[in-house]
Amino acid sequence: MAILGYAASVLMGLSLGLIGGGGSILTVPILVYLFGVDPVLATAYSLFVVGLTSLVGSYSHFRAGNVQLKTAFIFGLPSIAAVYAVRKFAVPYIPDPAFYIGSFAVAKGTLLMVLFAVLMLMASISMIRQGRQKESEKKSTDNYLLIFLEGLLVGGLTGLVGAGGGFLIIPALVLLAGLPMKQAVGTSLLIIALKSLIGFTGDLGAGQPIDYGFMLLFSAFAIAGILLGSYLTKFISNEKLKPAFGWFVLVMGVYIIIKEVLL
Repeated sequence: MAILGYAASVLMGLSLGLIGGGGSILTVPILVYLFGVDPVLATAYSLFVVGLTSLVGSYSHFRAGNVQLKTAFIFGLPSIAAVYAVRKFAVPYIPDPAFYIGSFAVAKGTLLMVLFAVLMLMASISMIRQGRQKESEKKSTDNYLLIFLEGLLVGGLTGLVGAGGGFLIIPALVLLAGLPMKQAVGTSLLIIALKSLIGFTGDLGAGQPIDYGFMLLFSAFAIAGILLGSYLTKFISNEKLKPAFGWFVLVMGVYIIIKEVLL
């Protein structure tokens, strides 16, 4: 399973490099189901792995002029604050079990995985609706108040489930900031990197038992994937990849819900 898990980590990095999102959507399930990592700890690992991988990927986009620093700052600042606060002050205090439905106890790990699956379903709809997003790219807006508020909301949600949030950030940058897809991808990677790595420090402060050797090895495979993905963007249209990836995410989200709730 470990070999399959590391191969999957390369695919995770590949998705980040190609479409600027999807890293955490794949990372948490890979860690939980292929490596047997506890779901709560997996969300912490995910923040570091996706953050470091995105930081490497954002460099090539920055060199190509695809990173809008002003937009990244306006979206990223509230998002970073929200994800750090949630990881440090909220996640450690969620009880285990989280709550009861009659006599049935809902475990903390199960709650986080189901929330994660719900975000996956939302992300899949966003990516499958490719045509609407492409039309919106033609309308340039500078609604920075909405961008700020969206950053706050995305930071809180992704901090809770350990996601980088590219699947939510990119639609926000396209719809609210009017960025072309290429610039939305590059800007998203920088936001994800800063938000995830700073959010991970909240887990350090919360005393999570981190296996640094495993985390760095997993990150190395993911970085290989994002470097390959960034190179392939020269030849492959990410608009064509989004719907296909969206259907894949939809299937995975349904699978997680079935596995956690029904099995």
